Amino acid sequence: MKILLTSAGISNASIRNALVDLLGKPIDEATALFVPTAIYALPGGGDIARRVICGSLGDPFCELGWKSLGVLELTVLPSIKQELWLPMLQKTDVLLVGGGDCQYLCYWMQQSGLADLLPSLLLKTVYVGLSAGSMIMTRFGTTYGGHILPAESNKSLGLVDFALHPHLDHEWFPENSLASLEKLAATIPVPSYAIDDQTAIKVTDGTVEVVSEGQWKLFTPRAF
Repeated sequence: MKILLTSAGISNASIRNALVDLLGKPIDEATALFVPTAIYALPGGGDIARRVICGSLGDPFCELGWKSLGVLELTVLPSIKQELWLPMLQKTDVLLVGGGDCQYLCYWMQQSGLADLLPSLLLKTVYVGLSAGSMIMTRFGTTYGGHILPAESNKSLGLVDFALHPHLDHEWFPENSLASLEKLAATIPVPSYAIDDQTAIKVTDGTVEVVSEGQWKLFTPRAF
């Protein structure tokens, strides 16, 4: 699998170089699909999605200069025939999965059938997550709570065997101090990476590499 898990997008040259390495070609020669679904569980989610696509909010992501950029909305997929969207997905070089709410995103990943496709899809396609889009691939996720889902709905897919805590020490998220995340990590039985918005986790066929021009910390699990 080829996975790049970011806190805030392609925020610096090191993360951009890691993306190009996973793609095996320049960004302007690569096709991308953006998944905005997780954003809709946030207040004003529709406008946030628009701003992310336009590049007027956050670090570079959709507007990196892709050869082409499409939108894959997961909530629509169960109501249309798979042959209308699966060939497009299979031809795409990179899947860009935006932030928002992990539980909402995980639910629609599963309901749409995309979760079942990811293990085989990611043999060729590069997965790039942003915040919740990154956390969903790990062993731990969070929920915003602005939606009605079955109580047992998963918060993550567990495709990589660690937890991820983005936005370390970000002024918008006071609960993401290093001390707070360390306490949280102590409750999780797998390694946990706390990363700031200048850091990403690159996973290539099971090999994990931290790509950073900022701050990060790895917490190892205690014995449970």
